[in-house]
Parts: sequence; C-alpha cells; structure tokens
Amino acid sequence: MVSLDDAVVARLESHGETFEILLDPNIVKYLKEGRDFDITAHLAVESVFKNASKGTHPAEDKIKEVFGTEDINEIARKIVSKGEIQVTAEQRKEMLEAKRNRIVAYIARNAINPQTKTPHPPMRIELALTEAKFHVDPFKPVESQVEEAMKLLRPLLPIKFEKSKVAIKLRADDYGRCFDDLVNYGTVEREEWQADGSWIGLMVIPAGIITELTARLNDRTRGHANVKLVG
Repeated sequence: MVSLDDAVVARLESHGETFEILLDPNIVKYLKEGRDFDITAHLAVESVFKNASKGTHPAEDKIKEVFGTEDINEIARKIVSKGEIQVTAEQRKEMLEAKRNRIVAYIARNAINPQTKTPHPPMRIELALTEAKFHVDPFKPVESQVEEAMKLLRPLLPIKFEKSKVAIKLRADDYGRCFDDLVNYGTVEREEWQADGSWIGLMVIPAGIITELTARLNDRTRGHANVKLVG
C-alpha cells in the first residue's frame, strides 16, 4: 500500500458530486502498459473522498446512488476508468504515445486493404489517424478506441478487419519449436500428420499478420516452413 505522501488523486465528477481516491503513482505505469491489476492493493486509503486534501467524504447514500455498490474495488475501478488521474504533463504524454502505438499496432495486425488483400503498414495507419485528427484517451482500453479509429480511417483508406485462413506445413523436427507461435498467432482449425512425419495445419489468423507469421516460422525453421493463404 502506498503512503499518503506519495499518492496521486483520481477524481470523478458525477451527479453534481466529486468523488476522489488516493492511488499509488505506479498505477499510471500499469495503465500505460495495459496491465490488469488489483486496484485495491494500490490504494493509499480504502476510502472514497469528496475532497481528499481536506479529508472530507461524500454521503454514503450518494456513493450508492452513483456507483450502485459500496465495494471500494468496484468504485475505484469506475473512478479510474471514467474519471481523471492527476498526472504530470510528461507522464500524460508518455501514456498518450504508448496507447496510440498500441492502437496502431492492433489495427495493423487485424486489418487489411480489401482491394489488395494485404495489410497496411503501421506508418500509413499512423499518418491517416493524424490526418483524421484522432484523439487518444490514455485511460480507455485499446479495444474501445479502435472502433472510433476505424470510423475515421475508412474515409481515408480502404480498410477492414478480416480473418484469413492459411495452410502451414512443417517438418516433424520443426513442429516443436514452432508450437508456441502457432498457439499465439491464431487458431488451428484442423491438423494432421503426414506419412513422411511432416505436420500440416489449417489456421485462422488476423489478416494483417500473414507476413509476420510467415517470417516468424521461417526464422524458426531456417526457411523450411511452408505457409500458404487459402482463404
């Protein structure tokens, strides 16, 4: 638990009231990295304030009205997700850059140009988002901001989310060293072992990572992986 002297304030204004909690400043880092964490463990005080600096508290019935619960963990999560955390300008800049990079990476991995069936380079997506004046919220999850980003991108780029099916063939002694990649990059829908000991699998993967997966498997197998787009 963080000390009161080191804590930062997270504040939510709702129903004409102000609700504050005191948090470990490291929470900013965790949010920037998109980590899951127990907010309660990072509270300086397990209490909700009306004004933390004065030590005043909102009425209990008002807390229940706004948050629908008296569970401090649930209340803290709502304040952090819907409110604002007092951070330095430099911290906010770092959080914005990190969240923007993750949004761009997500789109680049999952979307393609439907005209060419190839992924858009991250830089093209980044430039288009800048042109569209897309604003990143450093505290909202990536997934909830991707939809808004895609709405702004569609008038500027031919782009859509799509899954692809790929057939993969690996030599018997390469399968083990590639197993983790097969699991992490997509879903194996069908697989079988051939008479010569080789493995053949049909995978469903995000359309934007075909090139990445192919390069990864060929790196693992010293160029002996066979990856073919089939749908």
